[in-house]
Amino acid sequence: MTTSTSPDVFSTDAWMRRFVQSAQNAKDRLTALDQEVGDGDFGINLSTGAHFTLRHLEAKPASGNDPAAPLHAAATAFLDEVGGTSGPLFGLLFQSLAFAAAEAGAATAPALAAGAADGLAAIRRVGEAAPGDKTLVDALGPAVEALRTAPEGAPTAEALARAAHAAWAGVSETARLRARMGRSSYLGRRAEGVPDPGAVGIGLLFASAGAVVEDLSTRLG
Repeated sequence: MTTSTSPDVFSTDAWMRRFVQSAQNAKDRLTALDQEVGDGDFGINLSTGAHFTLRHLEAKPASGNDPAAPLHAAATAFLDEVGGTSGPLFGLLFQSLAFAAAEAGAATAPALAAGAADGLAAIRRVGEAAPGDKTLVDALGPAVEALRTAPEGAPTAEALARAAHAAWAGVSETARLRARMGRSSYLGRRAEGVPDPGAVGIGLLFASAGAVVEDLSTRLG
């Protein structure tokens, strides 16, 4: 007698909806962080992107046969509706994830690993940031590596949980770095001890694959 197993079906629609809520919950804390090391608008920009992501999701209810659609919704929201630096960068990541899911026909761990890697490459190309510059790259890079090295056959949720753990470790590392790009690079040691807000946004994204982040303080202390 053989035992059948359920296919690894991961809902990108549920993921994006959880991310929307996580971003809204973190808005004030992210704004405060960015007031310390940036332009002070990251919390607003991330929550704006989340708001328009939800509007796109509600306008076109997700189809279980199209795992790319919710990711495309987020990409459109961030690329078209969010200003500053963060909108285009997050938009590129969502766009790359959507393309990879569309090509694979499912949000599998290998597909999302490939999409996240392509997104990281695009962000580094456009933003000209490297590891150690105290940017979102310092969280996204470890998340990409965690996805890439997830055990073969690992469920998508498990691989994304690994990515979230790696991303938060990267967030913690940014607090110890001296910024080499952006406004915070002019603050010198005054920016040390404060995590990069963009990196925190990446942590929120991957953590939301499993659950809504209700309180950012539980992640940052």
